[in-house]
Amino acid sequence: MIDREILLEKMKTSPYKPMKAKLIQAYMLTEKEKFFRIELEGKINLAHEPGQFVMVSIFGFAEAPISICSSPTDKGFFDLTVRNAGIFTNKLHQMEKGDVLGIRGPFGKGFPIDNMFGYDLLIVAGGLGIVPLRSLIRYIMYNRNDFGNVHLLVGCKTPRELLFKEEIKDWLKRAEVNVNCTVDKAEPEWQGNVGLITTLIPGVDINPSRTYAVVVGPPIMYRFVIAELLKKEIPDHQIIVSLERRMRCGLGKCGHCQIEGIYACQSGPVFTCADLKNFKGECHESR
Repeated sequence: MIDREILLEKMKTSPYKPMKAKLIQAYMLTEKEKFFRIELEGKINLAHEPGQFVMVSIFGFAEAPISICSSPTDKGFFDLTVRNAGIFTNKLHQMEKGDVLGIRGPFGKGFPIDNMFGYDLLIVAGGLGIVPLRSLIRYIMYNRNDFGNVHLLVGCKTPRELLFKEEIKDWLKRAEVNVNCTVDKAEPEWQGNVGLITTLIPGVDINPSRTYAVVVGPPIMYRFVIAELLKKEIPDHQIIVSLERRMRCGLGKCGHCQIEGIYACQSGPVFTCADLKNFKGECHESR
């Protein structure tokens, strides 16, 4: 049985029962974010899509949803990056290499990669948005010939908060990928752009009808980034966003992630701007 069939069989048997997994790497990326590389029991692959998430259990304590930041092309393991922002994440940050936790999933709808083949890509990552987008970026890098031009815009508050710095340095070296980083507030050693990530969008040269834009970041960022993308005349069905919600079960049962009758853990967290037009407070800008 292939890995995906094994996972599906396990979830059919008991979708509420976590699979055992072991931390094979655990280290701090910044003062607040910790990176975890995880191996499922039996060394089976997670068989996820970029943009999906898993429910992570600390046995005897609690469970929480966390975005996957590795590519499905990364075999034998998957990655999570977690900010220490509460009781559960603080407990998770105390875990180290060799510790065991529980995994349910993967859950949710990922980025529509099949629709994006052959298109140019404009990826906009704000703050922690680079975490789920790393899964997509690594997939694109592995399958580079399947896509057109790739523009990657990365923004964060300060240089010390920039995640995956070494990987970004590698992406900058690739001639076939255009990478631009910016920070809201510079520090003495910073040599890059200073300003909001929206200031980078007007300078990107694209063919809007042949471009998919993918945006992930803090909620306040979406309205302004989407407005700039619409000014570039990218069709709203080609603007992709990922929405973080209060997901609790991952199965569309508890209702915590409901957005006007839609369960984000099942129909999302990835949506198009066209999908969101009927959601209050989301994507109401028009061309």
